[in-house]
Amino acid sequence: MARSVWKGPFVHPSLLKKIDKIKSGEPKRPIKTWSRNSTVIPDFVGHSFLIHNGKSFIPITISEEMVGHKLGEFAATRTFRGHTPADKKAAPASAKPGGAGGKK
Repeated sequence: MARSVWKGPFVHPSLLKKIDKIKSGEPKRPIKTWSRNSTVIPDFVGHSFLIHNGKSFIPITISEEMVGHKLGEFAATRTFRGHTPADKKAAPASAKPGGAGGKK
């Protein structure tokens, strides 16, 4: 279910504080955050973030197309290692006695 319109987008207060610091003249460094559920707002455009994916921090630079999405959408939490090749699948199946392994 979506968040109520009258509440506005959720952005962690510490993120807003860090963006304001950078805008006031602090040197631009990536903002490290664990807040994956924060919504990207127009103030974030052009800034770089380090978003935690549960194991490491993924560097992301916010562009205009990302506004309205959540920060966690841009840092995948699962690593795809590829599908099992057909020859590896066929080898264990042919080694079983009794054919395809159906009940008798």
